[in-house]
Amino acid sequence: MAQGAAAASPAAIVSISIIHFSVQRGFDKVDAYPITKRFLASSSKDSAMPARIFSTPFAERFGLRLPLVQAPMVGASTAAMVAAASNAGALGSLACGAFEPERLVAEVAAIRAATARAFAVNLFVLQPASPDAATVARALAAIDPLNAALGLPPGAAPARYAPDFRAQLDALVALRVPVASFTFGVLDAADVARLKAAGTYVIGTATHVAEGLAWQAAGADALAAQGAEAGGHRGTFIGSADDALIGTFALVPQLVDATGLPVLAAGGIMDGRGIAAALALGAQAAQLGTAFLTCAESAIAADWKARVRASADTSTQVTRAITGRHARGLRNTLMARLGEHVAEVPPYPVQNALTQPLRQAAARANDGDYLSLWAGQGAPLTRRRDAALSAAQLVDALDAEWRAMAA
Repeated sequence: MAQGAAAASPAAIVSISIIHFSVQRGFDKVDAYPITKRFLASSSKDSAMPARIFSTPFAERFGLRLPLVQAPMVGASTAAMVAAASNAGALGSLACGAFEPERLVAEVAAIRAATARAFAVNLFVLQPASPDAATVARALAAIDPLNAALGLPPGAAPARYAPDFRAQLDALVALRVPVASFTFGVLDAADVARLKAAGTYVIGTATHVAEGLAWQAAGADALAAQGAEAGGHRGTFIGSADDALIGTFALVPQLVDATGLPVLAAGGIMDGRGIAAALALGAQAAQLGTAFLTCAESAIAADWKARVRASADTSTQVTRAITGRHARGLRNTLMARLGEHVAEVPPYPVQNALTQPLRQAAARANDGDYLSLWAGQGAPLTRRRDAALSAAQLVDALDAEWRAMAA
């Protein structure tokens, strides 16, 4: 470019590939992983230091400012949070596993009214539950003393334990959302094909390699690697959940090498340091949930937010006592009391439905002792403990930290 070129001239772009090492059969394989560091240099003589933009194929596909996914969190993520995260340059995600199809449609409409950018919807892959009366009675015998403590009547079996997954999926296909992610199971190839035909990018959750391979065989576009550090429900659907507590930084490169699919690292990541580290291991984005729990748009109770901010490194525990599925959360009275009767706990979604009235009453009363305080091991890294950031402010902070770390 000529020295006297006008300031409005196009920027010069130089791309550098950061090397990602993939270890197979010893140290005989080194791949140039496509994390791109672009230096955009203005031709103006008065230009400042070149801005650095870091991207991955996943981030570029959805026009993300940084390789960040706001994780879907039942009871916490809202349409406002999703839209704010997406508008700020991340991929917002709404947890819809607990929604009837009509509410799913309404929530997606609310997101679309607030953003024109890409977003994701998450569903739980569930089969209908039909527990026998004795199983329900044993579970309620442990739950009812806690109901009484909050002034609630004895519990009863609901007409249905969870929304109809097939109806949810049909609604999702019709909505033609940009991205759909799934937890608790794997879709069959025909359902993945339906979603793709509707223009939807499909992400499957994997807690170990066999699950990643199952999603690969079904035709998934990408994987969410849920490490043991992650808050909320474990996505394990092959084998024992106790055996699938693999840390994020061990799981990510194994899934990358085994499947070749884009991998989103989820679990224990709270800041730009974690994002940079995850991508160095081969992830194409980081999926953060606990970091967004205390944001202004989060729907969780104030006491839940306060306990997340006050948490320590040993504050969380994995339990199946609250919902019948292994999940990580902050220890409290509910976890301890139901944990005394874990042998009587029926599987999800039965236990989840039976404890739901208790947990809903606790939320209304802002009583964290009887809430399911889902949170990950990174909770002590929650920022600005004295005031909630907006989701957009958090994305801005993560972007600044990630760029500084990857520079």
